[in-house]
Amino acid sequence: MAMSRAEKEEEIKALNERFSNDELVVVTQYSGLGVAELTELRSNLRKEGASFKVTKNSLTKLALKGTKFEQLESMFTGPTGVASSQDPIAAARVAYKFAKDNKKLIIIGGAMGDMLLDAEGVIEIAKLPSLDEIRSKLVGLLQAPAQKIASITAAPARELVGVTKAYGEKS
Repeated sequence: MAMSRAEKEEEIKALNERFSNDELVVVTQYSGLGVAELTELRSNLRKEGASFKVTKNSLTKLALKGTKFEQLESMFTGPTGVASSQDPIAAARVAYKFAKDNKKLIIIGGAMGDMLLDAEGVIEIAKLPSLDEIRSKLVGLLQAPAQKIASITAAPARELVGVTKAYGEKS
């Protein structure tokens, strides 16, 4: 079904707005994915605050102009889809996990801000810990010294009890 000129302009505007607001874009090829699989991918991305859009390459190339993702233009050949998110890791993590389980989705590359990424770069970003994981590790590191101080100050008392008990049993 052909798009009218007004529909094309609206699509370009919507894509340009998405590229202007998002921090991460992952370009994929989805050839062979069925409707159910695409729906599952979109649902997984939505849960993480990301989205997936199948786009016309010519419209996407026009929408990229003037955004920080302009250098992605050469990746748009063949049946492409775009996963994007404001979170700098979410779209990469979900796309990578889905691609691991479903060989029909192929990660071509992407960009984080103005940094161009190849497929390996996107996979490396996908393997980074989430913000919540980093926070929990930081809290653990901050609590560790306090726990060590508590155990060090309690040790002499334990040793004193142990020595008096041993001395009492000896007599």
